[in-house]
Amino acid sequence: MAYIYPAPGNATHKAVLTLTVNGGTDTDGLVVPALQDVTVNAANDIFTWTQLDSGSKLNIATTATNSLACNIVLEQATFFGTTVAGEDAQTSGIFGLSNNKTKVDFELYLGSTDGVGSGSADGKTISGSGYITGLAPTVSADAPVWVSPITITVDGDYTVA
Repeated sequence: MAYIYPAPGNATHKAVLTLTVNGGTDTDGLVVPALQDVTVNAANDIFTWTQLDSGSKLNIATTATNSLACNIVLEQATFFGTTVAGEDAQTSGIFGLSNNKTKVDFELYLGSTDGVGSGSADGKTISGSGYITGLAPTVSADAPVWVSPITITVDGDYTVA
C-alpha cells in the first residue's frame, strides 16, 4: 500500500497550494505559506424521490459542489500582497483576491508515496479554478499569531494530475 504523505517539517514532502489569477500574467503564482490543514471537498448533490411501487427511496447523483478549505498562519506579504512584476496573484495577495472577487486558478500538490518529495514522478496534484471566500483572521492570547480559514469555492470540476 502506498500512502500519500506530506511530512511536516520536511521541505520536500509538504503539501503546497499555489494560486494564480485566472487569465492573468502569473508565471510563478502565489505559494500560500504556513498551511495548517487542508480539506478537499467533492460533494455530489443527490436528488431523492419515492415511488408507489417501492418501499425505499431512490437517488441519483446530480451536480457537485466542490471546494478546497484550509487554515493558514498569516504572512503579511502573502496575505496583503507585494508588488512583483508580472505576478498578479502575488501583487493582490490573498485578501485582495478575495476582496476584489478575482477568479483564481489553484494547484494543490498533495505529496508523494515514494519518499522523493516535490520532484517525485508519483506525486499528485489537484487543480481547478474558483473564488476565495471565508477569510476570517483571528488572534488571541493563547494563539498570538494571526490565523485564518480560507476557502476556494470551485467553479467547475477538479483536475487530477
